[in-house]
Amino acid sequence: MVDDDLILIDEDDAPAAPEVVDAAQAWRVLVVDDDQDVHRATELALRGLLVEGRSLSLAHAYSAAEARAAVAMLPDLAVILLDVVMETDDAGLQLVRHVRQDLQREAVRIILRTGQPGYAPELDTIRHYDINDYKTKSELTRVRLFTSLTTAVRSYRQMRAHEEIRRGFEMVIQASTELTKMHGMQMFAQGVVSQLCALLNVEPAGLICAQDGLHGVNEPARVIAAAGRFSHLIHRTLGELELPTVQEALATCLSQRRSSFEPHMLLYFSMENGRGLAAYVDVQRSLHDIDRQLLQVFCASMAVGFENVLLYDRLVDQAYVDPLLRIPNLNRLLEMLDAGLVERADNALALLDIDDFAALNDALGHEFGDTVLQAVSQRLAQALPRSHIARLGPDIFGVLGPCDEVSAGHLQSVLHEPVQAQGERVRVSATLGLVPLAERLDAGAAVLKDAHVALKQAKLHQRGSAVTFSASMGQDARERMRLLSGLRQAFEAQHMFLLYQPKVSLVDGQPQGVEALLRWRMADGQMVPPDRFIPLAEQSGLMGALGTFVLRSACQQLARLRAAGERELVMAINVSHAQLREPDFVATVQKAMADSGVPPSSVELEITESMAADDLAVIRPLLMAVCALGVSVAIDDFGTGFSSLSVLRHLPAQRLKIDRSFINELEDDDSIARMVISLGQSLGMRITAEGVETEAQRQALCALGCEEGQGWLFARALDEAELLAWLAERRQSA
Repeated sequence: MVDDDLILIDEDDAPAAPEVVDAAQAWRVLVVDDDQDVHRATELALRGLLVEGRSLSLAHAYSAAEARAAVAMLPDLAVILLDVVMETDDAGLQLVRHVRQDLQREAVRIILRTGQPGYAPELDTIRHYDINDYKTKSELTRVRLFTSLTTAVRSYRQMRAHEEIRRGFEMVIQASTELTKMHGMQMFAQGVVSQLCALLNVEPAGLICAQDGLHGVNEPARVIAAAGRFSHLIHRTLGELELPTVQEALATCLSQRRSSFEPHMLLYFSMENGRGLAAYVDVQRSLHDIDRQLLQVFCASMAVGFENVLLYDRLVDQAYVDPLLRIPNLNRLLEMLDAGLVERADNALALLDIDDFAALNDALGHEFGDTVLQAVSQRLAQALPRSHIARLGPDIFGVLGPCDEVSAGHLQSVLHEPVQAQGERVRVSATLGLVPLAERLDAGAAVLKDAHVALKQAKLHQRGSAVTFSASMGQDARERMRLLSGLRQAFEAQHMFLLYQPKVSLVDGQPQGVEALLRWRMADGQMVPPDRFIPLAEQSGLMGALGTFVLRSACQQLARLRAAGERELVMAINVSHAQLREPDFVATVQKAMADSGVPPSSVELEITESMAADDLAVIRPLLMAVCALGVSVAIDDFGTGFSSLSVLRHLPAQRLKIDRSFINELEDDDSIARMVISLGQSLGMRITAEGVETEAQRQALCALGCEEGQGWLFARALDEAELLAWLAERRQSA
């Protein structure tokens, strides 16, 4: 509607002439009126004026429809000078409703103008639609228009500031939320650079430099994240940066431990350990107060984030990295196998067990041993560049990689030359267990278990050798595990029992003693041979408990035999290497005899020749202590081991037992049996022959001077009732 009253221009009241101002910083004002003269008068009245230090930029709309389009196209619109009555009486108010409700433009300020006071909106309408001012056109002198605009612009600026702060906080919160999903310092720092640039509404161009020692390792400050034109600088040290200005700015920020915004934008993130990080962002504009406030909040939030990432990194480090060698550990190796990080085709897993490492540690100290391990680790890493090296145990390495690198010959050649440890050349060898990964679809734990099976076979065969896993090994291992589980259950359920094989005089057949033999009958009635379950018990640590059970049960049986009148019999009891390693072995023997009430002279302990030869320095004092109790000692399986005559001469033993393998050959070749008998007699020892099965063998042994024997010629292993009956029969036939 055309108004008769135009804006009055009062030159005397006009504000002072403005200084030159950047047009890009002008306040955007939309004039909405259907009268062309109003537009010209408004433009003339506002020409050259400054509001809050910035000029005004006018846009024009001549109808409500044009105004709708203009508002939508002007995101930085500060003020609308709006005629109330245009196409319709409420066209102006409908436009206000559209701006506030439909477009959700809350910051833009609205000044209603009308030439007809009777069309003034209700107070509720003004409040409801957030209308800043209402003026009749006749009121709007140049000064009054300037005053209304100034008030509106100030309100707009405050509204925009609040919006920017709110949006900034939302971005900080969103950034914090997004960044918490990032694990690892480099990934998190890269995210911080991106979020910083987004917060400042600039193109990604910046970097983050971590101060030396951030991870507890003394290293120079290093770029851990970079974006934009700085991307090529990642991983470089601060001293290697090719940008002197940036280098100096970061060094200053780290040394002063504070953020600064002039002349460069630098943010400092403080860590608990006294170290810190500095972020440099290339911002080609001056920062507003709001920017600085948001950056301070962002810094505080991200500092906590960096601390959390450091904590996460430490936890990951403890979970997946060996603390001494700084290489992957068992958990990481299993993860690599399970996560498919290494293609299984044409790859293999090897376990390297450093030979005699415990002895080296004991002789030269743990520090020297650690140095040797570090040297071996470095040697493996250098020689196997395509493989992953992990530490799986105190002296066991895992190697996961291509078959041409992870092969027995190549791995053994890697350690052929001595390694350097504390200035010394140390020769190192390793026993290997290998598993080819081709066609292996099972879990990493199963692959690793098979590698341990192969390693164990290699160690049993010969130190320094290598064994590659085969399916038959897996079956054997599963069978051993089944037997071991059953053995534990049988022992706990007291299903283990003893049988007794008589020992007789080879001259007249009269009983001289019995040997206690441990037996295991499974739940299905099947007997498990001792040569199958005894090694399992020794390897699993069960042999100590089993040995004590045998010792006590045999002494109790001897007591019952003596009570039945067999007071001259000697009970022979086999003793394992595990029992001899028990610190209270001698006391256990003494207590077993005391609890049963049997005299020590009626007890004989049998040890194998190989046990005596392997650990003479340890075993000799123990046997001497046993003999001091009155117990006799026998060397079992003599002739099958590798003991020297000096070992035999230094052992406090009273009896030699000839192994059954030599008795079997007696009729064809009696030379070894003759030698053993002669040797024992020369040392003043009694001789017992094992495995006597024929009368011809008995006669040949008698002719050689052997006085005692045991075997199926005389009796098999008997239970208590059978033994008592057999003894009674022998006594009657005497």
